Formats: sequence, structure tokens, C-alpha cells
Amino acid sequence: MPNWESFQAFLQDAQAASPDNRQSLVDDLLRERLDWPWIQGDKATFIYVGMGTKRVALNLDTIKADPPFAPFEHLEGTSLWYLTRRFETDDLLDYLLAVNDPMTPLAQERNVVERISRYWRIDPLNPLKINTAQMTVSVLRMPNARPFPDWTKFTRVPRGKIIEHTINSAQLGFTGRKLWVYTPPDYNNTPRMTYPLLMMQDGQWAVGPLQMPAIADALIKHGRLQPIVIAMIQSGDQKERIKTFVSNDKHYAFLLTELLPFLQTQYRIDSTNLGVGGVAVGAVGAIHAALKNPAVFSHLMMISPPLGKGIAQEKLREYAGRFERAPILPQRIFQSVGRYEARSRFYLPAQVLNQILSRRQDIAYQYAEIGSGHGLVGFRSILPEALAWVFPGESS
Repeated sequence: MPNWESFQAFLQDAQAASPDNRQSLVDDLLRERLDWPWIQGDKATFIYVGMGTKRVALNLDTIKADPPFAPFEHLEGTSLWYLTRRFETDDLLDYLLAVNDPMTPLAQERNVVERISRYWRIDPLNPLKINTAQMTVSVLRMPNARPFPDWTKFTRVPRGKIIEHTINSAQLGFTGRKLWVYTPPDYNNTPRMTYPLLMMQDGQWAVGPLQMPAIADALIKHGRLQPIVIAMIQSGDQKERIKTFVSNDKHYAFLLTELLPFLQTQYRIDSTNLGVGGVAVGAVGAIHAALKNPAVFSHLMMISPPLGKGIAQEKLREYAGRFERAPILPQRIFQSVGRYEARSRFYLPAQVLNQILSRRQDIAYQYAEIGSGHGLVGFRSILPEALAWVFPGESS
């Protein structure tokens, strides 16, 4: 069986062979290499194998086109389609394959959902993926990217517990919303101990695809995170998020006068050691609460908050000034942004805020830029660093 050192070496052999003999070389390649994409240095080669296929494209939101596709090439006489593309060596990106997609602009599509369901799919040869309530996507991890394991598969890590509650809010006007509370592994064995508390927005993501409880378990085991209680509150639908989280004093009041008292009656909470966090617009809700009362919320985690151009931009652009003018800030602050997030909405405002907070001598501040776009893949990859910074363990 051949032992090709690169996809280019395989391609040279296949193109030199007669069309009638090429499929056997493709079969050899698939037996020889089971996991794709094939990554070498800053190049990644994607393949798709399917008889009767007319078109294949890489669907990647960092491609600035409509649709955001990079077309594959077809190896004549075979079932193989392929694409080699350059990336930054620390890129961690989610992608799909568009198979037999009409390749017409999405802006003109009458039913985008139907089109996605019909033509877009995960990469069947790539075991690395992330599952969400909406869809499953494949994950490209370049050699220097942050780790992206399935944290739930670490069998030797002691596990904490997750208790599900329902909670109502007079402040925000909802009833029966889910609240997941994580307690660390030794919680039941330490009846006299109180624990720091992190209130996390968008609990359905935190407890689901972000794998926050499993990440906390692993960090606690290795001393990177102090044992904490994490309250993960379910958010409303997409239409409610801006209204709920952006400069909303009622959301702050919900956290302080409704959620916190409920948790204090149910769990052993150290009320002098509280934190608040979130991703995307949920991070804006966390920021607002922390700036309103940094004496109470002394730990702040903000992953990819939108602080610039777009919906509610007038209010969002005020946050940098609020940080700069604040006489007191949370003691420990973590901030991250993805390199491929919308430049004026996320990336540039993040850099401005980084400059402001880096000048402060009265806080412990950490900033991270990751090779991802605005999505759950990037959020999950940075979450271990965020947790370990906001509530550091003995070995951090």
C-alpha cells in the first residue's frame, strides 16, 4: 500500500495514473488515512467522496463571499473531491460541506433553512465536531490552536453534580425558566464550607455545547480552578437577548434580588466572592451588572461581547467609557475576542477595551485573542482559560 507523505504527493500519483486506475488509488488513500482534514503546517486539505456528486464546497464564515463557499476540485475518473486551503496555524473554526448546493447567493434565497437542511452537512471524515440544539458542525483545528477535547469523555476526572431548577422573575417578567446549578465534586463532603459563586448567562449553552461543568471538573482536579458553584440561567429567545442584556437595570436587579437570594437559600454560597459572566450578548448583561455593583460582583468573565456597530450600538458603545470612568472595577476580569468576528461589532471594540483595562493597576486583568469566529467553537475553546483566570486555583 502506498505511504504518501502529503496530499500533494497523492495527487501527483493520481493525476499521473490513467483515469481507469485512479479510483484504486483513492481507495488506498482512504484506507491509509482515516481522519480528515489532512493538516500540514498552515495548509488543510478537505476531501469528500461520493459517486454522482455534481458540486462540493467548503462552507466557512470567514470566507467573505455570498455564499461563503470555497469550491472543491474533482479528481477525474474518481469519486474524490478535494480542496487545499491556507489558514493561520492557531485557527479553530467550525465548517460544513455544501454538497450539490446550487451555489446561488444566500441573499436571494427564499428558504435558507430548507437549503441548509438539504445540501449542507458535517464532514463525514472528521471526528471533531460540536453539537448544538440547532445543528452539528465540524471543527477544523490547526496545529497551534487551543485544545478542543470532548471534556465529558475524561473518565478519571471526579464529577460534580448538576441540579436543575425552575425560576420565575418579576423583574424580567418570565416564569418557569430553567436554572442549572453546578456544585463541585467535594461539595457534599464539606458541609461547613461555603463556595464562590459564578452566575452565567445563557445557561442552555453553558450546560450544553460549551460543556462548562465538565471543564470545571477537570480544572478543579488539576488545581487550575478553585471549587466554585456555577449558576447557569436559561435565556429567552433570540429576539429577547438585546432587550434583556444591554444596559438593562431590571436584569441586574434580577441577578441581585431574585437569583442570588434563591441560590443562597439552596446552596452554601460565599456572598463575599461572587462573579458574573457570559458569552456574546450575555456577556454584555454580565458587564452591566458588574459595572453597576463591582463591590458585589468582584469577578467578571466576558467572552466576545458585542460592543460596537450594529443593533443597540448607541448603548453598546458607552461601555468602554463606563469602564474607563469607573472608580472601582471587579477585582478579576477576563476578556476574549475572536480574530474573525465582525470587525466593527466585536474585534475593534475589544481592542479598545483591552487598552483601557490594561492601563488599570488596581485589577487583575487577562485578555485573549483566539483564531475563531463568533460561535460556540471559539467560546468553548477559551472557556478553560476564562474560568481559571476569574477564579484561579492553587496551581494557576
